[in-house]
Amino acid sequence: MISALSACVKDKPQELISGNVSINADSKVLIVNEGNYGWGEGSISIYDASSGAIVENYYKQQNSNASLGNVCQSIKKYNNHYYLVINNSNKIVVTDADNFVKTATISGFKSPRYFLPIAYNKAYVSDLNANTLQIVDLNTNTIFGFIPCMKGTEEMEVIYNKAFITNTNSNYCYVVNTNSDAITDSILIGKGSSSIVIDKNAKVWILARGSGTSNEFGKLVRINPLTLQIEQSLSFNSDDSPHHLRINKTRDTLYYLNKGVHQCLISCLSLPTTPIISQNSKIFYGLGVNPKDYNIYVSDAIDYTQKSKIEIYKPNGTFVSKFNAGVISNGFCFE
Repeated sequence: MISALSACVKDKPQELISGNVSINADSKVLIVNEGNYGWGEGSISIYDASSGAIVENYYKQQNSNASLGNVCQSIKKYNNHYYLVINNSNKIVVTDADNFVKTATISGFKSPRYFLPIAYNKAYVSDLNANTLQIVDLNTNTIFGFIPCMKGTEEMEVIYNKAFITNTNSNYCYVVNTNSDAITDSILIGKGSSSIVIDKNAKVWILARGSGTSNEFGKLVRINPLTLQIEQSLSFNSDDSPHHLRINKTRDTLYYLNKGVHQCLISCLSLPTTPIISQNSKIFYGLGVNPKDYNIYVSDAIDYTQKSKIEIYKPNGTFVSKFNAGVISNGFCFE
């Protein structure tokens, strides 16, 4: 049983409740809430997809009301631990996976963004302001090495002993040999890449946002990880700003944000022209696809100061339900 601060009622405002509510470990969804940069606290919310129950400030509840820090950027589950990347506090908070109690803090970062497990005892951490990727020893929870790379590194994926590193400041995706921990190649894909997925055919997809200042359009690129050749490059329009590339459980359908939620098959030859979920006056900020039921989760940041609204849709874009999470919800971790 997990103590809950609030419960979700479909299509109705949340109300504070007392007592405990059961969270099903098989259907729970962790929601990353950034908090306002510089002064707000990051937080983690838990949503039970089977019952609709929602627990806010879960880290505080499990850690004697301790603050998580500012800003909560991302979360990764690995080796029966959660790794919470806290950007503006320059740290990673490690918790156990069962009770979400802090077991360690990894320090020494400039502005960490994402955590990529490489081996049982090794991970890479991308960084917004450091001219390196950090290599972390997961046994000692310390930084033990660095990989020189242009600052602005974001999401990463690994396949065939190659880590593909996106970078918002560069026109390139960088390829790291995970045995030697060194950059061996770079792939010209376009400006502003930050999200990446791997499809069922073991192909790497990268979404580049583009740059209005340099008049570069966004791109969706498919890369062969064996040859490092670009197999497909689809360009967006000048007024587009695509971000948050995601993929479903069967890894045959892509999703991303661009003034709404767009969906396209990995076999697509052109980009979709209309979203399956319209944004209208909302501010869509985070996106995820639940592997259990294929439902789409999208967060509305509203005004970046009040609690975000999480909306759930079926794969065809049909509305399911909504609930409140923390301030500036940016991502989801599905069990």
